Parts: sequence; structure tokens; C-alpha cells
Amino acid sequence: MEGWDLESGRSGAQANLRTSLGFCPEDGRQAVATGFTTRSDIGPARDANDPVDDRHAPPGKRTVGDQMKKSQAADDDDEDLNDTNYDEFNGYAGSLFSSGPYEKDDEEADAIYAALDKRMDERRKERREQREKEEIEKYRMERPKIQQQFSDLKRKLAEVTEEEWLSIPEVGDARNKRQRNPRYEKLTPVPDSFFAKHLQTGENHTSVDPRQTQFGGLNTPYPGGLNTPYPGGMTPGLMTPGTGELDMRKIGQARNTLMDMRLSQVSDSVSGQTVVDPKGYLTDLNSMIPTHGGDINDIKKARLLLKSVRETNPHHPPAWIASARLEEVTGKLQVARNLIMKGTEMCPKSEDVWLEAARLQPGDTAKAVVAQAVRHLPQSVRIYIRAAELETDIRAKKRVLRKALEHVPNSVRLWKAAVELEEPEDARIMLSRAVECCPTSVELWLALARLETYENARKVLNKARENIPTDRHIWITAAKLEEANGNTQMVEKIIDRAITSLRANGVEINREQWIQDAEECDKAGSVATCQAVMRAVIGIGIEEEDRKHTWMEDADSCVAHNALECARAIYAYALQVFPSKKSVWLRAAYFEKNHGTRESLEALLQRAVAHCPKAEVLWLMGAKSKWLAGDVPAARSILALAFQANPNSEEIWLAAVKLESENNEYERARRLLAKARSSAPTARVFMKSVKLEWVLGNLVAAQELCEEALKHYEDFPKLWMMKGQIEEQEELVEKAREAYNQGLKKCPHSTPLWLLLSRLEEKVGQLTRARAILEKSRLKNPKNPGLWLESVRLEYRAGLKNIASTLMAKALQECPNSGVLWSEAIFLEARPQRKTKSVDALKKCEHDPHVLLAVAKLFWSERKITKAREWFHRTVKIDSDLGDAWAFFYKFELQHGTEEQREEVRRRCENAEPRHGELWCATSKDIANWQRKIGEILVLVAARIKNTF
Repeated sequence: MEGWDLESGRSGAQANLRTSLGFCPEDGRQAVATGFTTRSDIGPARDANDPVDDRHAPPGKRTVGDQMKKSQAADDDDEDLNDTNYDEFNGYAGSLFSSGPYEKDDEEADAIYAALDKRMDERRKERREQREKEEIEKYRMERPKIQQQFSDLKRKLAEVTEEEWLSIPEVGDARNKRQRNPRYEKLTPVPDSFFAKHLQTGENHTSVDPRQTQFGGLNTPYPGGLNTPYPGGMTPGLMTPGTGELDMRKIGQARNTLMDMRLSQVSDSVSGQTVVDPKGYLTDLNSMIPTHGGDINDIKKARLLLKSVRETNPHHPPAWIASARLEEVTGKLQVARNLIMKGTEMCPKSEDVWLEAARLQPGDTAKAVVAQAVRHLPQSVRIYIRAAELETDIRAKKRVLRKALEHVPNSVRLWKAAVELEEPEDARIMLSRAVECCPTSVELWLALARLETYENARKVLNKARENIPTDRHIWITAAKLEEANGNTQMVEKIIDRAITSLRANGVEINREQWIQDAEECDKAGSVATCQAVMRAVIGIGIEEEDRKHTWMEDADSCVAHNALECARAIYAYALQVFPSKKSVWLRAAYFEKNHGTRESLEALLQRAVAHCPKAEVLWLMGAKSKWLAGDVPAARSILALAFQANPNSEEIWLAAVKLESENNEYERARRLLAKARSSAPTARVFMKSVKLEWVLGNLVAAQELCEEALKHYEDFPKLWMMKGQIEEQEELVEKAREAYNQGLKKCPHSTPLWLLLSRLEEKVGQLTRARAILEKSRLKNPKNPGLWLESVRLEYRAGLKNIASTLMAKALQECPNSGVLWSEAIFLEARPQRKTKSVDALKKCEHDPHVLLAVAKLFWSERKITKAREWFHRTVKIDSDLGDAWAFFYKFELQHGTEEQREEVRRRCENAEPRHGELWCATSKDIANWQRKIGEILVLVAARIKNTF
């Protein structure tokens, strides 16, 4: 048995195969040899406060109790093997073998387990991370961080200057309100009864009431209980004060006397009033509070400085005025009045001092001051005007002004003030006297002319021209007078004579001033005068080569100032000078179209085509005007004349075709197109031919025409698009794909062809092929925003929002100034980040209509109706040709506007005639809508818009 392990039953050789590293056989033999340890071996038990054997032990280990606590704490770190720490499935919560030695085989086992855990974790890592990411994104969209919500505000910190940062106030006191604002001791007046009561309680009683001994002090035989019939019952101190002398009645009288003295001090020294209204007492006190905001020391310094100025030079008026105003500002009104009155004594000939004194003094006193001033300065107009202002009665005002005119008859200001108070008839009489006294005043002459009859006014103006030969306003008024009385033929002569006379008198003709006068005449309704002035001065001071450019700018300026007749006169004069300039005729025609009547436009266009018969656009405008008015035969005749002037014009052919097709004359349109193909075969003519057959439902004829057209114009992308779309309509996907591919070989730079092919592949479910097509298109057409936008939308429609965001970031790097991409990027962001993105978009593309439209939609989504409407107005003003902006605007008004606002948007859209926009073109170019008007298309596009942003 010596070769066997008694406990495990293994042989000694097997037992020694794996022994612990710290095992020593000698220790075991020694333990067996020595046996067990008893109390006699280690000595008696020791108290907890006994010192340990180690004399140099550190503090905390010098007693037996300290070392016992340490060993107990070490035991606590061992495994907790209680039943409460045991689980049937997982076992014990901690490690059962943490106290054992950590050997090499334990390390190998841990490494194997760790590798297995890592391998299993990697298998599920991608799915777990994807799920966690989606959960985080969903959580962040529902509950954005504070950092995200304030990101746009934090961006603005970059704009804060160093001075603004340093001016931010420090953080306030962190203590609570009670500590910051300690409540000071409040003193409340004590009533007189309180003093009387406590004076009595503080007395000493020297005798005892016999009733207290007789009845035990509980009740008395008398109801009053104050006077008893027994001797000694009256106690000292009940009726009179004990030791202190205090008479409450005298205190009240003294208090009333003090208040009377204070009220008596507040008295008006001017009127002698000595009684103050008790109700208005506090209001008067408030009015005495100084209104200045300066330091009291600065006021004292200013007062001393002004005093020294007054003493040094007592006849210097500004010193007295400044001193009085200083005292007025500091609330010492009476001191200011005294100072200024002293100033009038020292400077009796100073107009400013007297006016300041009249301003500071109250009503009647001010009148007395002004009267005194008039005695010293009888020629001062300002003092007379001030005297009239002080009067409240109209008759008194008239009396003062008439008195003033006796002393100063040549003052225009006095005459104007006096005339304004009179009735028309009296004013005319006064003005007739005024122009005698002031013959050089244009205003008085013109005022008199306005009040006179026609004949007398002509005489007045003739006298005015004799007295003032250098003023243009008299001539212009004369022209307006003649126009108002029907003598329009005299207007031109008067203006021409005005120019000649003013030049003869050495007056320089200022072109800008005359144009302003003409605009004022236009606004006053004097059309003939306005046009005559324009014709007379429009060519003055302009170089010959600058005439056209300058006149067009002048016309635009007049339109901006709403002086339409002035602009019309400029265009008429320019057309006389440049009768063969097509650009001038076009500008004039557009002006009449926007601001004139249909008759004026047609009359102008008739003159225009007579002078410029080769200008196709003028013929087309005339024909369109007739067509819109419902006069189709007149439109046809205009186009027939246009054919004679321009025999093979593509524009005129297509206009004639459109006229016939819009009026349901399809056979005529077909014949016209056939003639056009034979006489003027262009790609557009073929395209219109195919389009006509397509919309009428003749798909076979449309395909044949398309094939024929492609033989001649294979590099015209619209023909390839139409061919592919016709094949798609017939659900021939392979043929449509082939048509698009052939078109892209011939027209690799046509963005719509790439988009059509990509959408075809996406429609049939070939997402990968659609993606590849768009990548190829971007390689062949770099920096193309339309292709990038379609790539982003393709991924978004496929549900790959992360890839869409990545593509958008690349697109914005390649096309940083593309408004279409920025507008899409705004709504790719989560709601909290959209505002920040819109700010970035506006910085990059401030005037892009797509960005402005996106900002308007953003405000709409946040229900900021007023701001949204403002941005919609801004968008359609910048680009009225963008149909999508009109559609969104109309949709917005459908939801949040009134009927008038909706009609206004619709009317403006019809006038603008938009032709572009993604949603707009998708609806307007749909075969089913080929005969729809602008207003109908607007309603259809608005119906397609969904509020999903």
C-alpha cells in the first residue's frame, strides 16, 4: 500500500505527475512529526488592548485587537458560499477557486475560453451593432440631445467678437434670495394706546384691595369693579400716569404742526400759491426728482465752470443758456428761470436768450417775456413766430402775425404762417400783398397762382417769371396750368421756352432734377407736362454712344418709382431715335404688356413689325396677344404676314402649329407641320410632329416619324427620349431600354436620358443596374447636380438612408454651390438638424430659388405661417419661371390662406407662365395634360404634393 495514495486511490507515480508548484514534501513530514499545537505551546489568551511583540509596528497595528481586525477583514474577502449567493442555473455568484493558486493550466484554459467567446461574439457582432445603431438613431430622433437642439445657437458663438465676450457679465451671487437680500429691521409707528397701556402696567401698587381678601380675588359685589365704598379702595396709578409725564394730545398737535410747516415750504413763488393740494402732493414730489443721469460731482463742476464764464463775460448769451439748461436738467426749474431772466438783462439783444426765457417760463409769464423781447428786438422773426405759438386763440394768432408783418414785411416765413391761418379768399388777398413785399419767393407766387382764376393765374406766373427768371418751377407750373385747362398744345412750347430762357439766364439744366419734376407731374396727373419735360431733357448731357443704355436705365428707374407715363415717354423718344433697334422695341413691348393695356401693346407691336420685320419675337407677341383676346383669325393673319417677312422661320411655323392645335384644328396643324418638314426641316419641327401624333393617340405614326427624324438628327436627345417613352407606354421594356442606350451613345451628356434609363431599370426592379447606370453617368458628366440628386434619391427610395447621406455629402463636395442638392440635403436631416442645415445652405446659395423654397417648406413644417408665406413670396420673386415654387405656394395657401390669397397666387402664376421645375414638368409634359392651361396645371401639381416634409 505504500505506492498508493490513500485518498485518491492512485499510485504514487500517478499522484506525482501533477503536483502544485509550491508543494514541499518536507513540510508535510515535519507536520506529522511534531503533531498538533495546543494552548500550552502558544501561551495564554491575550487581551485586545495588549501590545504586540513587534515593538516597531506602525500605528494601527500595535495592539492585538488591531491585528485581529485586519485578519477578519482578510477573511471577509474569501468566497461567500452561503445559500443566498447560490443560483440553480448559474451556481455561485463569485469564483469558487479565487483563493487557490493560479497555475499555467488555468491560464491556458482561460485563453481557450476567451478565444471561443471572441469567436462567438464576432459571429453576432454585425447584427448586434446594426440593431444597436438603429435603436440609437430611433431614440435620438424621438429625444434629441440638448447639444443637437442648440447646435445652431452654438454655431453663432463663432461670430462673437472678443469685446462682446469680455462684456458678458459675471455669474451672479449663488446665495439664495434671503441671503442676498437680508431683510432690514422695519420700524412701525406704535399707536398711542399702546404707550398708555404699558405706562399703567409698569406702576408699583402700595396697597391691597380689601375685596381681594374678602372675596378671594375672584369676583366683586359691584359690576364696575373700579370704585369701592371701602376706605383705601382707590389705588394710585389707575387714573393718572405714575412716574413719566407723556401727553398724547400734545404729541398729535406737534405732528400736525410739523406737517403744516413742510407743506407751507412747497409753494409756487410765481403765482404766490401757499396751499398745496393734498391729493397731488406726492405727484408734485415725484416731479421734483432730478431727471439727469450724471454724477453729482460732474454737475457741481459744470455749475462752477459756467458761473466763472458768466462772471468773466456776462454779455455772452450761450453761457446764460447753458447755465439755465443745466439747472433745468437737474430739476431746479426756478433757479433756471431766475438765471435766464438775469441773462435777458445782461444780453437784451440776443434772440436765443429771449427764446430760451420764453420756453422756460409758464403760460402768461412767457407772453410777458415775449412782449419784452419784441420791444428790444422788433425785427426778430423767430420771436414773432414764438409769440404766435403761445397764443391759443386763432384771432389772437392772426393779430400777432399781422403786427409782425407791419414790422417785418419782407419775411417769407411770417407771410406763410399768416396765410395758413386765413380762408381762401383772404389768403388770396394776403398773397397778392406778400408777392409785392417778397417778389423773389417762388413759393408765394405759386401759392397765389393756385388760388387765382385761370386768366389771373397766367398773369401771376408771367409776373413771377419777370421777377424770378432763373427758377424752373414757375415754368413747370405754367405748363401744368395750361394742361389743366385743356391747352395741351401749349405745354410743349412752354417747356421748350423754359429751357431756352433758363439757359439764356445762365442756369445750368440739371437733367436729374428735371426728371424728378417730371415724375412729380406724373404722380399729380399732369401727363402731357410730364412727357414734354421728358422729351425736352432726356438727351441733355449724354454722350451719343451712351444714349441707349442710359435711357433704358432711366425707364427702369421711372418704373421702379411708379412713374409709368415718364417711362412711356422715354421709350417713345428712344424709338424715335432708334427705330430699327429690336431690343428697344422689345423692352417697350414688355413694358406695355406688364403695365399697359392690350390695345396699347398691339398698337406698339404693329409699329414694331413695320420697323423690324425680321424680328420674329415681335410677330409672335402680336399673334399671341390676338389669340389670348380670342381673335384667332387676326392671329392667323399676323402669322401669315410673318411668313411673308420670314419665309422659312422655324419659330413662326411652330407658332402657327400651336395656334391651330390649341384651337382643335388638328388637320390644319398636320398640314402645317408637313409643309414645315419639307420647307424648313429642323429637329424641333420633327419633334413637334412626333408630339402631335403622340398626343392624338397615333402611336404608329409617331414612331414612324421618330425613326425618320432620327435618321437626320440622331444627336438630338429629345427624339430618343420620346422614342423610349412611347415604347414604355406600350410596355415594351426591352425596346425602351435599347432606345435609351442608343440615345446615350449618341448623346452621352444628356442628363434626362440617363435619368430615364435609370428609372426604367428601377421600375422593373433592377436596383443594382440602375445604380451602375448612375455611377457611369457621373463619370461621363462630372459635377452634374441632377445626376447626384437622382443617385441620392435612388438609395433613399430603396430604404438605404445611410448610403443616401454619404452620397449627399460627396455630392455637396463636388457641387458645393448647387441649390438643388442643398434643398434636398435639408430634408435628409433629422428635424433638429434641419435648421442648421438650412443656414449652411443659405450661406452657400443665398439667392438660389430651390434653397429659398426649401426654407419656406421648413417654416411651413414648423407651422410658422407668416414666415413661410414671406419666404414663398421671396422665392417666386427671384425666379418666377420655377413652377414647383408656385405649386407649393398654392398648396400652402390652400391649407392656410384665404380665397383671395389663393386667387392672387393663381393669377400671378398665370401671368408668369412658368415652364420649369421637376414636379411642374412631370405634370405639364404628361400626354394626358397637353391641352391644360397654366392655372389647371397649377391645381394638378398642388394636388400631387404631399406634406411629408
